[in-house]
Amino acid sequence: MATLIEAKDLTKTYGATRALDGASFTVGSGRIVGLIGPNGAGKTTALKAVLGLARCEGSLSVLGLDPYKDRNELAKRVSFIADVAVLPRWLKVHQAIDFVAGVHPHFRRDRCEQFLARTSIKRTSRVRELSKGMITQLHLALVMAIDAKLLVLDEPTLGLDILSRKAFYDSLLSDYMDAERTILVTTHQVEELENILTDLLFIDRGRVVLDSTMDDVALKYHQLVTGPAEADAARALKPLSERQLLGRHVFLYEGADAEALDQLGEVRQPSIADLFVAKIQGGAA
Repeated sequence: MATLIEAKDLTKTYGATRALDGASFTVGSGRIVGLIGPNGAGKTTALKAVLGLARCEGSLSVLGLDPYKDRNELAKRVSFIADVAVLPRWLKVHQAIDFVAGVHPHFRRDRCEQFLARTSIKRTSRVRELSKGMITQLHLALVMAIDAKLLVLDEPTLGLDILSRKAFYDSLLSDYMDAERTILVTTHQVEELENILTDLLFIDRGRVVLDSTMDDVALKYHQLVTGPAEADAARALKPLSERQLLGRHVFLYEGADAEALDQLGEVRQPSIADLFVAKIQGGAA
């Protein structure tokens, strides 16, 4: 597996604020990577560094390029959509397509039209006539039609209803992903990505607190649901976190013996959300 992104000890400060604090991570080809973190954790700064929009201390290579020095070349190989992306309200849909086709050498008009065919967006409509969800769909169609090795998505389904969000992720898997392409995505709706992610990156206070494949997560982390009588024995196994739910105790473990846990109650695979909370709260302890 080729490495598309390699970051070592990335550090970025804004005045007294350290947005990135020695963050290190790698991203391989053919992966769908979830970059998850609380607000202010450093996600946006990390994405800006990857896209060459922010200069950082440390070492960073994206597609074999220095993203800040080789920003123009990188822009030809990477596609990106931000949660704050804006299209001029007077612009017509077909004009937006024409513009991107004219400025990006790897834009595929046929793919864009294929995505838009699944929506109710008219090519003659102006942006101001579209709903918030339709504008998001237009953004996604324009960006996903760029034949790029790396697709960076920052809260890509913001403003979409649940049916549109599901359709979007279905399109990612069926129409965009292959063994060579990689997607780096940030979202607060982690439950929607649970079944499509191949890798997890958790970031908190500028530091990477988890960099793992989903396969390794399944092997390393376990959730135990047990009753009050077994709670003390469960605590003795040093869980990352503990909470109570409807009279039951829920523990989350890192590297614990699954057979030993099985003697105490029901062992499950923790959700991304539960694992995230346990790792972040544990790091803050």
